[in-house]
Amino acid sequence: MNEQDDMFPYDENDAIKFIRNYIPQEIKDKYSDDDIVYLTDIVYDYYDKKGLFAEGQDEEVELDEEDIIGYVAKTVKKDKEVHFDEEDIRFLVLGELEYEDSLGVFGD
Repeated sequence: MNEQDDMFPYDENDAIKFIRNYIPQEIKDKYSDDDIVYLTDIVYDYYDKKGLFAEGQDEEVELDEEDIIGYVAKTVKKDKEVHFDEEDIRFLVLGELEYEDSLGVFGD
């Protein structure tokens, strides 16, 4: 996260800890820290494609969780190098969104 670093105090390690605490116990050991970072990077790719970090973006953003989850699931499915269970993607993405919310990334 480069230009986003200037906009809010996102910390990758804190995000990983937060997401691990958020997701159900039965999937905590299924994914590595790198897997979690991979998914959070896809979420930020989604934001970039939607122009959510565009210069002068001052209005409050309303995120469509289902659209984000769908985008992440579709992107993961195309990548033959990784495997995530579709149900798990929902929990992991929602954990990321909750972490962002705790930082006030898109407003209070």
